[in-house]
Amino acid sequence: MGKGNLVGAFFGPLLLQSGINMLSLARGEEGAFKLIAGYQPQGDQPAAIDSLAQNLRDGIRHQVLLGVTGSGKTFTMANVVAKLNLPTLVIAPNKTLAAQLYNEFKSLFPENAVRYFVSYYDYYQPEAYVPSTDLYIEKDASINDEIDKLRHSATKALLERNDVLIVASVSCIYGLGEPEVYFEMLVFLEERQTIERDRVLRKLVDIQYQRNDYDFHRGTFRVRGDTVEVFPAYEESRAVRIEFFGDQVEALYEIDPLRGKVIRKLQAVAIYPASHYVTTSDRMETAVRNIRAELKDRLEFFRRENRLLEAQRLEQRTLYDLELLAEMGFCPGIENYSRHLTGRAPGQAPPTLLDYFPKDYLCLIDESHVTIPQIGGMYRGDRSRKETLVEYGFRLPSALDNRPLNFEEWEGFTNRIIYVSATPGDFELRKSSGLVVEQLIRPTGLVDPIIEARKAGTQVDDLLEEIRKRVGADERVLVTCLTKKMAEDLTDYYHDLGVRVRYLHSDIETIERVEIIRSLRKGEFDVLVGINLLREGLDLPEVSLVAILDADKEGYLRSARSLIQTIGRAARNINGKVLMYADLTTESMRKAIDETNRRRAKQLAYNEANGITPRTIVKNIDASLVEMYSPEWAVVPEVDSPARSHHDDDLLPALELSDRISDLRQQMMGSADKLEYERAAELRDRIKRLERRIFGFEPAEPAPRALPPGSPNSRQSKENGRGESGSVNSKAATPDASTLTFGPRRPRSTNGPKRPRRQNRTPASPPKQGRLKLIPDTDD
Repeated sequence: MGKGNLVGAFFGPLLLQSGINMLSLARGEEGAFKLIAGYQPQGDQPAAIDSLAQNLRDGIRHQVLLGVTGSGKTFTMANVVAKLNLPTLVIAPNKTLAAQLYNEFKSLFPENAVRYFVSYYDYYQPEAYVPSTDLYIEKDASINDEIDKLRHSATKALLERNDVLIVASVSCIYGLGEPEVYFEMLVFLEERQTIERDRVLRKLVDIQYQRNDYDFHRGTFRVRGDTVEVFPAYEESRAVRIEFFGDQVEALYEIDPLRGKVIRKLQAVAIYPASHYVTTSDRMETAVRNIRAELKDRLEFFRRENRLLEAQRLEQRTLYDLELLAEMGFCPGIENYSRHLTGRAPGQAPPTLLDYFPKDYLCLIDESHVTIPQIGGMYRGDRSRKETLVEYGFRLPSALDNRPLNFEEWEGFTNRIIYVSATPGDFELRKSSGLVVEQLIRPTGLVDPIIEARKAGTQVDDLLEEIRKRVGADERVLVTCLTKKMAEDLTDYYHDLGVRVRYLHSDIETIERVEIIRSLRKGEFDVLVGINLLREGLDLPEVSLVAILDADKEGYLRSARSLIQTIGRAARNINGKVLMYADLTTESMRKAIDETNRRRAKQLAYNEANGITPRTIVKNIDASLVEMYSPEWAVVPEVDSPARSHHDDDLLPALELSDRISDLRQQMMGSADKLEYERAAELRDRIKRLERRIFGFEPAEPAPRALPPGSPNSRQSKENGRGESGSVNSKAATPDASTLTFGPRRPRSTNGPKRPRRQNRTPASPPKQGRLKLIPDTDD
């Protein structure tokens, strides 16, 4: 065995025994967080930062950061991370907020490993069985390749570096491969290392890389004589070239996978597995034996109970899976055998992302009043579904251990934790023993908005007048209602009256939600109608009016915490105002109004004492999700270049086209380096236009634009026979204001033939996207 042979035999035992980061051999000294910002902590941020950091140093495990909207909680968290210098996990309640936090932390820690870890499913239908109708629903899923890459990048960074900040959703408590095996299976190569080429190829196959000499993409490798090129699963635009001379590694290079151009020479390289669920051959053989033994016991149980159908069903499915595991090392639904593959005991907690963190790490729970209940609810929902599958012979009992962590197990993984919220829940206050660090002063001097209560009887028409005032001042409006149907009907009604409006609810794809919010900030429309997604964490300084329809309808969406969070959406603009439409003042409304007035009084007193003049927050609009999905590069949709640029290009002599293209290409790369992606896209389109002139092609006619998600007459809800992305029937009556008061609903006319209801989604998998579509095509 050569001195730098495969790391499973060389570095694996050291990792298990001492936890030492061995990959510093291939990387430099990377271990300290470096906060880079063009501003300093202001208001009560310095006191909050010092208090939080000192409490953590003093060994206090639980504390609460109560920060109002716009007070700079993210900047405070970043300063605490920089002071503590510990690997950090930030848990957000949904992908939208996780994306926003990722972008913010990435800008504050550009030289550190800020990573993104959320569920990689674009579409997910879990396996289930409904005994009452004898309906079995097969698992159906579509994996987002970009997010899968980011998940691999996150686990890789955790095993290599100390300066790691992972922004995650509750996906981080779901089962993942063993970190010890994941590290043990990686391929570590050094220059001048003695090792057979075929041994390296076999090892790449073992860690789920596929050989493909024609289509070189993420998770594949290709062989050309003594040269092996590997496209790591965690990279976007970097591949590794390994050149052999006999049985010796002659040279290692990092290359551009498209052009094959060498980017830099490497002394050593570590290639991590292409799947988190890889395992060694010895473990696989042991797992197959244990699965067979469990199958035998379960079949005896069913036959003893005379449940022959369940026995036959379980035997057929499991034997098929075992054959695939033995021959291929993988099978559909392999996660259901994770207990056997990891060698864990029945009932033992599954390995998750938390196992990849060292024992001493910092955990930040953003919007904790929402995130904490989510963490507690994941286990119970999953358990109920799995028990039915086991009871009726679709899965072995060991499938119950393929699960998220329960709440007690999650608590056991946390050592230092900060709950961050403008409205902390009872659990957080109890765990912290009342240790609450308040951050009520905004650096901009902005105060909480004025709240005005109005009667709900004519809320739709009354709000229309307020919308016109805000539109005239070039400001934005948020409207919250109670159901998806209300949001869509209200959007159609205002659109027919000339208002630029869209809606936002849970049926709209995650990536599209972020695009809608970005379009609102850019001024592509003025009013956004939503339900629950308009509450926590949205950073919208252009919004000056928030309207809460039916504010007196007590419930989850109109609780005191929900109302305070919704009120906070108007707190980033100097003209912020909140309209509550209600016929009576509920207890939740009173609590929300009293708490807002308390904070507002403290903020006004601070401004007066320090001579601060409030000013609206000025925040750049991120270039879509380019930074999140590919920090180095991304495919940007073509945009129309200015007419003057087109005119100048058209007048350019043919002999000067090449020079102009070279100049524009340099400008494009410079704009990309500065993260000015829209400018880079414009320059790229000019380059394409000039290249068409060189080759004698006429410019192609632009394809008709797809209707943006959330637009009027682009219904997403499935109510009234509409499909998931179906459009409104052209014969449907336009809703009038009387049907939009959101009190008791009028029955719709039943005259005329009824529209047939669209059938439920078929279990066939949607086509896998090779690259993320920010705005998917819609049906005509």
